[in-house]
Amino acid sequence: MKTDIHTKEDIQKVVTLFYDKALKDPMLAPHFQGVNFAKHLPKMMAFWDFVLLDVPGYTTNVFDAHVHLKVGKAHFARWVEIFHETIEENFQGEKANEAKLRASSLGWTFGEKMEQLHSPQS
Repeated sequence: MKTDIHTKEDIQKVVTLFYDKALKDPMLAPHFQGVNFAKHLPKMMAFWDFVLLDVPGYTTNVFDAHVHLKVGKAHFARWVEIFHETIEENFQGEKANEAKLRASSLGWTFGEKMEQLHSPQS
């Protein structure tokens, strides 16, 4: 039986399983080349700890950390799809639903901002 997301260990599971999938995805994997995962994964875990468990300490501007990437709406839509799959395969409940909602909101916002940044009119 699936449980809800309650602990930092649950967040670690989400992040680890998500990146296992994302790094195999033909659309997303190329954008992770050169990423130092020893540094990146703890940041992602801290972000989701902050967002879902109200653990203090995450202060990085998430969008600014990604602004250099040459990605758009389709990339973030795929990111959201994989994130949702990861949650649905492993968790269920209020926090799991909140995680999917937050990921959807982030994906849409980032996709829109990236399109504006990289459009010929900007």
